[in-house]
Amino acid sequence: MHTPQLFGDLLIIFLVSVPVAFICLRLKLPLLVGLMLTGIAIGPYGFGLIKDVTAVEMLAEIGVMLLLFTIGLEFSLRRLAEMKRLVLIGGGLQVLITIGVAAGAGMLRGRSLGQAVFFGFLLALSSTAIVLKSYVERNEVDSPHGRAAVGILLFQDISIVFMLLAVPLLGGEDIVSFTSIVLQLGGSLLALALIVLAAWLILPRLLKQIAHLRSPEAFLLTVVLLCLGMSWITSQFGLSLALGAFIAGMVIADSDYSHQVTTEVLPFRDVFNSLFFVSIGMLLSVAALANDVIIVGLLVIGLIAGKALIVWAIVRILGYPQRIATMAGLGLAQIGEFSFVLAKAGQGANLLPETDYQRFLAASIISMIATPFLISVAPTIGHLVQSIFKDGSAADVDNSEDDIHLTSSGGLQQHVIIVGYGLNGRNLARVLRAVGVPYVILELDADVVRRAKGKGEKINFGDATRREVLLHAGIEQAWSLVLAMSDPAAARRTVDLAHKLNPKLHIIVRTRYVAEITELFSLGANEVIPEEFETSIEIFSRVLHRYGTPRKVIEQQIGRVRQQGYEMLRSAASPAVPINAPTIDLDGASTETVVLDASSPVIGKNLGELDLRGQSGATVIAVVRDGDTKISPGANYELKENDTVVLLGSSKKLDRAMSIIRPETEVGGFNA
Repeated sequence: MHTPQLFGDLLIIFLVSVPVAFICLRLKLPLLVGLMLTGIAIGPYGFGLIKDVTAVEMLAEIGVMLLLFTIGLEFSLRRLAEMKRLVLIGGGLQVLITIGVAAGAGMLRGRSLGQAVFFGFLLALSSTAIVLKSYVERNEVDSPHGRAAVGILLFQDISIVFMLLAVPLLGGEDIVSFTSIVLQLGGSLLALALIVLAAWLILPRLLKQIAHLRSPEAFLLTVVLLCLGMSWITSQFGLSLALGAFIAGMVIADSDYSHQVTTEVLPFRDVFNSLFFVSIGMLLSVAALANDVIIVGLLVIGLIAGKALIVWAIVRILGYPQRIATMAGLGLAQIGEFSFVLAKAGQGANLLPETDYQRFLAASIISMIATPFLISVAPTIGHLVQSIFKDGSAADVDNSEDDIHLTSSGGLQQHVIIVGYGLNGRNLARVLRAVGVPYVILELDADVVRRAKGKGEKINFGDATRREVLLHAGIEQAWSLVLAMSDPAAARRTVDLAHKLNPKLHIIVRTRYVAEITELFSLGANEVIPEEFETSIEIFSRVLHRYGTPRKVIEQQIGRVRQQGYEMLRSAASPAVPINAPTIDLDGASTETVVLDASSPVIGKNLGELDLRGQSGATVIAVVRDGDTKISPGANYELKENDTVVLLGSSKKLDRAMSIIRPETEVGGFNA
């Protein structure tokens, strides 16, 4: 039986990729680099082991779709609306300025106007797949520089429509009127809006119906169909396949099934995405690179430096600090995968000579290989640029229009500094405001700051990794610092700096993963709250409550886990406290306290007529009123508003008693 060529090619790819990946990871090199080097070695310009390159490229395209689909699951329509300034202004300026600069350089080298503008098209696009893959691995997609990069990348994907329409015009093959181009472009954008609307109306409802079937296989098939189907629909209107997959993921992100969808797609995404990076390496001709190594080297340097500077300038114009602008610039300083499609179209329109095409391919792939390294050193370079442009003087804080825009924080004492105004930051500010605790917020998203200030929030635009910003926020007089942002590198630097400025400061850090706890503690954090850990606490506490475990025991278990610094989750060696230990739970009894508010039906009744013990089995052992404690109050004791009642009984008895005292309380929860 004859084995299909594609099967043999895939076997070779995985056979070579696994040891290369092992070596790269052992050497602490980015896996993406290893995969692209694999493509160079086994591709048609290397040892020629891969025969059906076209089929491999098609599978690689599916990998890009799945990657953008999972990224879309992290971005709801609401979040995209919040990023409209980054997408429209940031992305628009980046594309136009890059095209202008590249076209000017091309014309200076004697190229025609059409060729020069086409070169600008090629250079304006960055690699969505490589950038987002790197940011996902570093947990930086939701960081300030990650959001800036994603916003610009989204506009680049949309601008591909215009570029493809303009290729025949630039090549002089077709005489196309300006009106015709506008109509075609407008039609594509209108189609995009209609696709988003239709997807928003249909996809969540379809998933709901499929979920009711309770069939994992049917659910998975539906998810794959939605991803590939939306990609095909957008491609029919001249838009990119990846953009359709992103739209599908973004729409599903608002549904109840986003987490399950992510779980189902991730294994397929990683396999197909690996094929994409291998296919990129297959395009590079080592022989062509060797013949033009000096020219290609200069082109790579100019490409990376030029794109980084353009993005840096645009992100600075949008109001972001030096550090964020530098990190975003380095992240987008490469050629995009869709540029290869444009390059082939340009060859057909006589816009890209063969020599230039080979040089462009070599420079593009080298810039892609360099991207993971650039992103990894971007935080260090960002802080270096920031320190060069700023001297750190006190006058600099107040007079600069650079990267700090703070209102006065003078007069604050014993306050809380909140870094990040996402969901956690907003909730914390709301509670502090309600109980009268002074606070100030630092946020790097200018749009968020503008909206919050309009609502009267105590928020400032400032980078908490900077010494002068923390000093201006009153770090030396503050009691607490809460880091609620999604930027691991910035969080570590902020903790280290804040601890040095105020060793007595209580630092609380929100992070995503337990693995980051140890380093944050070593830098000076007092409490580290990883999201996955808090979820695990909520799960085991609810399980214990379901089995009737007294609340006191549950609280002791939670306290023990937190006191041990999460070691119970990170190491199986930590001994657990037996739940039935007599030192913890005597005969299954525990206590519960409740404050009587005006809505409680027991106010005005004495304990005798209430007969709480007879109705629930729980006993009132004390009542606290105006600071005085009445132990074992008698049957004639009348309950009043604001009394604190102390109950004794088993978990089930306490639940019944709580339902009598506060009927609106959710039984079985922890709101009592």
